Amino acid sequence: MAATELYTKYARVWIPDPEEVWKSAELLKDYKEGDKVIQLRLEEGKDLEYCLDPKTKELPPLRNPDILVGENDLTALSYLHEPAVLHNLKVRFIDSKLIYTYCGIVLVAINPYEQLPIYGEDIINAYSGQNMGDMDPHIFAVAEEAYKQMARDERNQSIIVSGESGAGKTVSAKYAMRYFATVSGSASEANVEEKVLASNPIMESIGNAKTTRNDNSSRFGKYIEIGFDKRYRIIGANMRTYLLEKSRVVFQAEEERNYHIFYQLCASAALPEFKTLRLGNANYFHYTKQGGSPVIDGIDDAKEMEHTRQACTLLGINDSYQMGIFRILAGLLHLGNVGFTSRDADSCTIPPKHEPLTIFCDLMGVEYQEMSHWLCHRKLATASETYIKPISKLQAINARDALAKHIYAKLFNWIVDHVNKALHSTVKQHSFIGVLDIYGFETFEINSFEQFCINYANEKLQQQFNMHVFKLEQEEYMKEQIPWTLIDFYDNQPCINLIEAKLGILDLLDEECKMPKGSDDSWAQKLYNTHLNKCALFEKPRMSNKAFIIQHFADKVEYQCEGFLEKNKDTVYEEQIKVLKSSKKFKMLSELFQDEEKALSPTSATPSGRTLLSRTAVKPAKARPGQASKEHKKTVGHQFRNSLHLLMETLNATTPHYVRCIKPNDFKFPFTFDEKRAVQQLRACGVLETIRISAAGFPSRWTYQEFFSRYRVLMKQKDVLSDRKQTCKNLLEKLILDKDKYQFGKTKIFFRAGQVAYLEKIRADKLRVACIRIQKTIRGWLMRKKYLRMRKAAITIQRYVRGYQARCYAKFLRRTRAAIILQKFQRMYVVRKRYRLMRATTIVLQSLLRGYIARNKYQRMLREHKAIIIQKHMRGWLARVHYRRSLKAIVYLQCCCRRMMAKRELKKLKIEARSVERYKKLNIGMENKIMQLQRKVDEQHKDYKSLLEKLTSLETTYNTETEKLRSDVERFRMSEEEAKNATNRVHVLQEEIAKLRKELHQTQSEKKTIEEWADKYKQETEQLLSELKEQNSLLKKEKEELNCRIQDQAKEMTETMEKKLVEETKQLELDLNDERLRYQNLLNEFSRLEERYDDLRDEVNLMVSIPKPGHKRTDSTHSSNESEYTFSSEITETEDLPLRMEEPSEKKAPLDMSLFLKLQKRVTELEQEKQSLQDELDRKEEQALRTKTREEEERPPMRGAELEYESLKRQELESENKKLKNELNELQKALLEKSSPEVTAPGAPAYRVLLDQLTSVSEELEVRKEEVLILRSQLVSQKEAIQPKEDKNTMTDSTILLEDVQKMKDKGEIAQAYIGLKETNRLLESQLQSQKKSHDNELEALRGEIQSLKEENNRQQQLLAQNLQLPPEARIEASLQHEITRLTNENLDLMEQLEKQDKTVRKLKKQLKVFAKKIGELEVGQMENISPGQIIDEPIRPVNIPRKEKDFQGMLEYKKDDEPKLVKNLILDLKPRGVAVNLIPGLPAYILFMCVRHADYLNDDQKVRSLLTSTINGIKKVLKKRGDDVETVSFWLSNTCRFLHCLKQYSGEEGFMKHNTPRQNEHCLTNFDLAEYRQVLSDLAIQIYQQLVRVLENILQPMIVSGMLEHETIQGVSGVKPPGLRKRTSSIADEGTYTLDSIIRQLNTFHSVMCQHGMDPELIKQVVKQTFYITGAVTLNNLLLRKDMCSWSKGMQIRYNVSQLEEWLRDKNLMNSGAKETLEPLIQAAQLLQVKKKTDEDAEAICSMCNALTTAQIVKVLNLYTPVNEFEERVSISFIRTIQMRLRDRKDSPQLLMDAKHIFPVTFPFNPSSLALETIQIPTSLGLAFISRV
Repeated sequence: MAATELYTKYARVWIPDPEEVWKSAELLKDYKEGDKVIQLRLEEGKDLEYCLDPKTKELPPLRNPDILVGENDLTALSYLHEPAVLHNLKVRFIDSKLIYTYCGIVLVAINPYEQLPIYGEDIINAYSGQNMGDMDPHIFAVAEEAYKQMARDERNQSIIVSGESGAGKTVSAKYAMRYFATVSGSASEANVEEKVLASNPIMESIGNAKTTRNDNSSRFGKYIEIGFDKRYRIIGANMRTYLLEKSRVVFQAEEERNYHIFYQLCASAALPEFKTLRLGNANYFHYTKQGGSPVIDGIDDAKEMEHTRQACTLLGINDSYQMGIFRILAGLLHLGNVGFTSRDADSCTIPPKHEPLTIFCDLMGVEYQEMSHWLCHRKLATASETYIKPISKLQAINARDALAKHIYAKLFNWIVDHVNKALHSTVKQHSFIGVLDIYGFETFEINSFEQFCINYANEKLQQQFNMHVFKLEQEEYMKEQIPWTLIDFYDNQPCINLIEAKLGILDLLDEECKMPKGSDDSWAQKLYNTHLNKCALFEKPRMSNKAFIIQHFADKVEYQCEGFLEKNKDTVYEEQIKVLKSSKKFKMLSELFQDEEKALSPTSATPSGRTLLSRTAVKPAKARPGQASKEHKKTVGHQFRNSLHLLMETLNATTPHYVRCIKPNDFKFPFTFDEKRAVQQLRACGVLETIRISAAGFPSRWTYQEFFSRYRVLMKQKDVLSDRKQTCKNLLEKLILDKDKYQFGKTKIFFRAGQVAYLEKIRADKLRVACIRIQKTIRGWLMRKKYLRMRKAAITIQRYVRGYQARCYAKFLRRTRAAIILQKFQRMYVVRKRYRLMRATTIVLQSLLRGYIARNKYQRMLREHKAIIIQKHMRGWLARVHYRRSLKAIVYLQCCCRRMMAKRELKKLKIEARSVERYKKLNIGMENKIMQLQRKVDEQHKDYKSLLEKLTSLETTYNTETEKLRSDVERFRMSEEEAKNATNRVHVLQEEIAKLRKELHQTQSEKKTIEEWADKYKQETEQLLSELKEQNSLLKKEKEELNCRIQDQAKEMTETMEKKLVEETKQLELDLNDERLRYQNLLNEFSRLEERYDDLRDEVNLMVSIPKPGHKRTDSTHSSNESEYTFSSEITETEDLPLRMEEPSEKKAPLDMSLFLKLQKRVTELEQEKQSLQDELDRKEEQALRTKTREEEERPPMRGAELEYESLKRQELESENKKLKNELNELQKALLEKSSPEVTAPGAPAYRVLLDQLTSVSEELEVRKEEVLILRSQLVSQKEAIQPKEDKNTMTDSTILLEDVQKMKDKGEIAQAYIGLKETNRLLESQLQSQKKSHDNELEALRGEIQSLKEENNRQQQLLAQNLQLPPEARIEASLQHEITRLTNENLDLMEQLEKQDKTVRKLKKQLKVFAKKIGELEVGQMENISPGQIIDEPIRPVNIPRKEKDFQGMLEYKKDDEPKLVKNLILDLKPRGVAVNLIPGLPAYILFMCVRHADYLNDDQKVRSLLTSTINGIKKVLKKRGDDVETVSFWLSNTCRFLHCLKQYSGEEGFMKHNTPRQNEHCLTNFDLAEYRQVLSDLAIQIYQQLVRVLENILQPMIVSGMLEHETIQGVSGVKPPGLRKRTSSIADEGTYTLDSIIRQLNTFHSVMCQHGMDPELIKQVVKQTFYITGAVTLNNLLLRKDMCSWSKGMQIRYNVSQLEEWLRDKNLMNSGAKETLEPLIQAAQLLQVKKKTDEDAEAICSMCNALTTAQIVKVLNLYTPVNEFEERVSISFIRTIQMRLRDRKDSPQLLMDAKHIFPVTFPFNPSSLALETIQIPTSLGLAFISRV
C-alpha cells in the first residue's frame, strides 16, 4: 500500500511551527499525486494552505491514532518521527504526569522539578522480579533489567545516564543505586549498601553546586561500579570521576553558588568544634559571594552538613580527618579573601599581618612570611641559574586562585580515594553493575575547552550507543530469520577522528603547548591550515580568526580558542606547593601532595577548567624516577582522552542500558513542557536517532497470537485456521499487496512504518460499519418497540376512558336517586327537629317561670320565718336581762342580812370558848384513842422483827447489787449531766420560744396589715394575671419551639456523640491492631534474627569444614530491619547450651541469679503454703471435735441408714451370684453334650472357653474386691452393727434362695448353685478379712504420716522463727540451704522408691516370660492332637462376660531419657499428610499436653520446663527445615494453637473452664502455672502464622498479576494494542500462564489443607483475609503501574474476577471473614475505570464511591486511563483537576501503592476442645511405644 493513500479527507498531519515546533492539522480533502498545495484546518479552526517542497515533494508527517497517543514505548507508535515522539512525551508528561517513557532500549526521563511519590520501597518491591515490559517505564525497571541480566547472563552491566545540567542525571543514578542496595542486600554485616548510598551525600557536597539551570548540578562526571558476589549481593563499590569543574571554586556566575560544602561550613560556623576555623557568613568570603545567591529555597545547609558528617563517619572517615578536611576548606575561603596592593606595574605586596592570610597560614600550619613571599613572587629556572621575579597584582590574583583550585582538586581526589577504600571489599568480586552519571551535550554562546571535552565525550558515547542499537536490530532480524537489509545510520567516527586522530585537534593542541612561544592564535592558524576545506565537519567562522566550528552529531558548535592552551597546561607555581608540603603541624595537608608524582593520572586542569580524576581504586605500579616527571607533564586533553578510552573499554565489555534525561524548561517550573528545548535535547541525546534507525527497518512487531487477537475482526469464519501463523499470512496477503511492507519471522510479524496505522484504519472502518449496523438494528428495534408500546398504551387509555365514562353515568344515576331519598329524609328531619325544638323551648320556659314563682314564694316565707326567730331571740334576751338584774339585787340583800347574823354568832362563840367545860367535852374520846395506839405499837414491833430478818437476807442481795447500782449511778450521773445540759438547752429554748412568741404577735399584727395590703394587691395582681397569662401563652409557644429545638439538638448531639463513639471505638480498634501489628512485627523480626543467627552459626560450622561455601541470590525481603527480642531464661536454657559451655564465666552469673530468684520465690510460696496448712489443720481439728459430738448424738439413726445401704449392696452381690449361677449351668450343659474325654481335656475348645470365662470371672472378682473394700471401710467403724446386718442378710439370702428353689426344677442345679453360693460367700468373707487387715495397716500408715507431718510442721515453724530473727541476706541463704536439703532428701526417697519398683518390674517380667513359655508349650501340644476340621466343625457357644475398662486419667507417662526420642518421633520426623488423613486433628498437641499433665502430676518442674522448651525448639527446627512447605507450616500452626488452647482450657482459670465437662475440670493442671509458656507459645504461633502467610504469598505471587489482570477471563472484551520493543506479557492464556482458575484452585488447596489439619475456623478466616489482601494489593499495585491495564474493558475483567473470588468465599462460608472488604480498593478501582468521567456529577459520584482509594490512587488511575478502541474517550485534565479539588480536604496517605507486605495482626480466640483426654488412643504408626497411658 502506498503512503499517499493514507492522506485522505479528515486525516491528521503535523506541520512545522516556529513557536510549538510542530502543529496538528486536519486534511479538508483527499490528497492526489501532483498536488502542490494541501488544504488543512488547524485545531483552533483556522484554515490553511500548506505548500509542499517542489524539490522533495515530501508530505507532512501523519499523526498517530488517538488510542496510540500516550504509549509507554515510542516504538509502539504507528508513525515514528519527531512530531510523534514530541507529542507522545508531552501528553505523558503534562496530561498523565508520567516522567518516564521507553524509546526502544532507551529510557527517556523528564525532570518534573517536583517530588513524586514513585521512589518508595513499595515501588521497589513492585518492580523487583518483573520483566521490563510488564510494568510502566521507570528507572527501577531499567535497574531490575540490569540486575536480572547480570544474574542470568553472568555478564557485567552498565547504566549510562546522560543529559543536560538540570535534567536529573544525578537523581536518576542515585535511585538506580538505591534500587540495587534495596533488592540485593549485602553479603556481610558491614552494611555495604548503606555505605554505597552514603557516598552520595559526600560527593554531592564536594562536587555539586547551584547553577542557573539546576540547584544541585553535578560539576563532574562519575562512573560507579557496584560489585556483587556469586550470590549477587553487594560487596563493595568503586568510583571513577571525570573533569571536575575547578573554576567554580574561585568564580561563580550570577545566581550561582560555589560547591555546597562551603555553604554548609558557613551555616555550621557556630558549632563549638568549628570555632577554630574562624568562619562566618557566606557573604563575607569572596569565593562564596560572587553569585549573589548564597541560599537555596527549601535547603537547610546546617542540616545538610549533619548528613555529610554522618556519611563520612559511616564511610570510615574519622573525626580527626573530617576536621582536617574542614580546615582545608576553611583555609581556601580565607585564602580567597587575601588582598594584594600594587607597588608598580610589575610587582605587588601583601599588607603585613594581613588577617585572612594569617588565618590561612594558621589553619595550614605554614609560615606567614614564606606564604606571603611566594604569593607575590615566582621562580624562573634557566639552564645555568634561577631567578626570583616579582609578579603583578593580576598575576598574583591568578596564582592565588590557581593554588586554591589545585588544593581543592587534591582534596577532592583524596576524598574520592578514601570513599573507594571504604567501599572496597576483601571478598572477590564476581560481577558488577556500573552507573555512569556524565554530562550531556553542551552548547552555549561562548564555548571553551570544557565544552570541547564534554562534547568529545558525548561523541564517543553516541558512537557506542549507535553501534549497540544497530547490533540489537541485527540480532533481532537474525533471530527471527528475516532477510537482513543494511540500515543506514549516522556514523560519527569522522568527528571523533577530527578530535583525537593523529594531527587532530587534541594532537595539535598538545604540540602547541610544548612550544616555548605557543599561543591560542598560532594554534588556531594550525587548525585552519590542517583541517579547513579538508574535513567537512570542520569550519571557520566568517567574522573571527580565533574560533572554529565542529559539526557534532547533535548540532554545530563554535569554540573560542582563547584560553585553550592555558587550560590544557594547567600551571601551578611549584614554590607555593612546596610551602604547603613543608607543613609539619598539619599532616593531612602533606598527605594531599606527597603522592602527587606517584599517581597514575595526576589531576590537572586549568585555572578556569575542569580536572580529570583517575580510577582511584586501582593501585599504580611503582614508577621510575624519570617516568614520574614525564607523567607529570601530560596535558589535560591527553589525560582526558586516555580516561575516556578506558571508560569506553569498560562500557564495551558490559551490557549497556541507557537513560536519557530531558530538561523540560529552563525556569524549573514543575510539569511545564517547552517544545523547543525538548526537541534540542532529543536530537542531542540520540533518541531521534534511535527512532530513525527503528523506522528505517521494521519498527512494528507483532506476535502471531497478538496479531490474530487484534485483527480477528477483519477475518471471516472460514479464514480462521488452526494454524495461527498461516491464518495471519493469508490475511496480510489480502490486506497489504506490497510484500515489502512486512516480513514473517519465526514468532513475529515485522511491519514497515505506517502499515500498522493502515491496518488500524481498516479495523476501525470495519468496526465503524459494524457499529452503524448495530445502531441501525437497535434503533429500528427501539422504534418498533416504542410504536407497539404507544399502540398498546392508546388501546389501554381508550378502554379505561370508556369504562370511566360508563362508571360516571352509573354514578350519576345512583347519586340522583340517593339525592331524592336524602332530600325526603332531610326535610322530614328538619320539620321534626323544628317541632322538637319548639316543644323543648316551651317546656323550658314553663319550667323556668314556675320555678321563678316558687322561688319568690319560698323567699317570702323564709323571710317571715327568720323575722319571727329574730323577734323570739330578742324578747328572750330582754327578759333574761331583767331577771339577772332582779336576782343580783336579791342576792346582795341576802348577803347583807347573813353578815349581820354571823357577826352576832361570832360574839357568842368567843364567850363560850373561854369556859372549862369546853375542854372537857373535847377530851372525852382521847383515852380510847391512846389504847388503840398502844395496840398498834405492839403490832408494829412484831413487824419490825420480821423486817429485821428480811433485812439480813436482803443485805446479801444488796451487796451484790450495789456494784451494779454503782455503775448505774455513774451512768445516771452522766445522764444527769446530760439532763442538766438538756435543761440548760430547754431554758435557752424557752427563752427562744418567748422571743418567738413576741415575734409571732408582731407578725400577727403585721399579718393583718399585710392582709389588708394583700386585698389591695390582689386586685392589682388579677389585672397582672390576665396580662401574664397572655405572656405565658406566648412563652409556652416559645418554650415548645425551644423544646423542639432542644430535642433536635439533642438528637443531633446524640448522633454526633454516637458517631464520635463509633469513630473512637474504630480508632481504638485501629490502635489495638497497630499495637498488635507492632508486636507481631517484632516477633517476625526476632524470628528473622534467630534464623540469621542460626544461618551464621551454620556458616561458621561450614567454614570450619568446607573452605569455599556456595552462594545463592537472596530475596529482597531479607534486607529488613531486625528487632531485639529474647525469650525468658527458662526457655533459652537448652538453646544456649553450646554457648554456655564456651563461655562459662559469662553465663554463670545470670544462671545463679535466676536460680536464686526461683528459690526465693519458692521459699515464699512454701511459707504461705505452710501457714495455710497450719490454719487448715486447726480448722480440721475443730471440725473433728464437732463431728465427734454430733456422731455420739446421731449414731443410732446413722447406723440404721448405713445398714440399709449395706443390705442394698448385699442384694446386688446376690444378683451377681445369680448371673454366675446361670453361666455355670450353661457351662455344664456345654460339657454334658459331649461326653468324650477329648472335649474336657486341656486344649479343647470347651476347655478354652472355660479358661476365658475363668479369666473374665477373675477380672469380675477384682471389681468386686474394690466394692468389698468400700463396704469394709464402712463396716470397720461400726462393729456393733455387724451381727444384726448379717442376720438380716441371711434372712434375705434365705428368701432369695427359696424363690430360686421354687423356680428351679432340677435338684442337681439347686445343689450346684448352693455349692457355688457357699464358695462365693467364703471367698467374700476371706476377702473381707484381708481387706480389714490392709485397712488397719493403711490407718496405721496414715497416722504415722500425720505424725511425721506434724513433726515436719513444727520443724518448719522453728526454722521460720529462726529465719525471721536473721538478717535478710542470711535469711535467704538459710532458706536456700533448707530448700536444697529438703529437695535432696526427697530425691533420695524417690530414688529408693524407683529402685524398688524396678526390682518388682523385673520379677514380674520374669514370671510373665515363664508363664508365656508354659502356655505356648501347652497350646502347641494340644494343637498337634486336634485336626483343623474338628476345630472348624465344632461350634462354640459364645458366653458374654462383662469386662471392666481401666479408668485412665488422660495422662501419658514417659521417662526423662525418652524426651529426645519423643520430640524426634512426634515433631521432627512426623509427616503432616499421614496425620491429617488417618488421625484426629491436633493429635500431636494432645499427646504433648498429656505428657505435660503427667509431669505436672509428678510436680516435676524441671521435666515440664524441659519438655516445653524441647517442643518449642523442635517446632522451630521443623519450620526452619521445611518452612517452604504449606502443609508443614499449616500443620504446626494448627497444632501449636491446639496446644495453646489445651494449656488454657486445663489451666484451672475460671474464664477458660466455662465450657468444660466435670471430667475435663478434673484434668486441670494442679501444680504449675504455665501462663508464661502460654505467652511464648502464642508468640511462636504468631511467627508460624507469619511464615504461613509468607509461604502462601510466595506461591500466589506469580499467579496474581497473570490471573487477575493479564488473563482474559471474558474472551474478546479487551483488545490488544500494538506492542513496542519492550514486549509485554501476553494476555492470551498459553500453557504456561496462570489464569483465575489457577488462583481459585490454589485457594481450594490452601483451604482443604487447613481444614484437614483441624485449624481453628477463626484462624482460617484470618489466613483467607490476609491472602485476599495480598491478592488485592498486588493486583491494584500492578494496575497503578501499568498504563495498558487502565481501560474500561480491563475494569470489567477485574470486576468479574473479583465476583468469582466472592463466589468462592460464599461456597466456603467465609463471607464474614473480612476478606471481601480487603478487595474493596481493587473493586473501586475497577468501578473507576468503568464509570462515566465527564461532568461534575460524575466527579461527585466518583468521590463518594472511591472512599477506599487514596487521592493519589484515584488521580493516578484517571491519568493512566487509556482507551483501547477509538470509541472510548480520554479523561480530560479539567475533570482530573475537579477531582483533586473535591478531594483536597480528604486526609489520607500520600503513598501511591498499597503495602503488599502488610500482615494484619493475628489473634487466637480461645477454642476449647470437647474431646476427652482419657479417650485418646496413641497409634502405633507414630512410634511412641515408650510412652504409656495413665
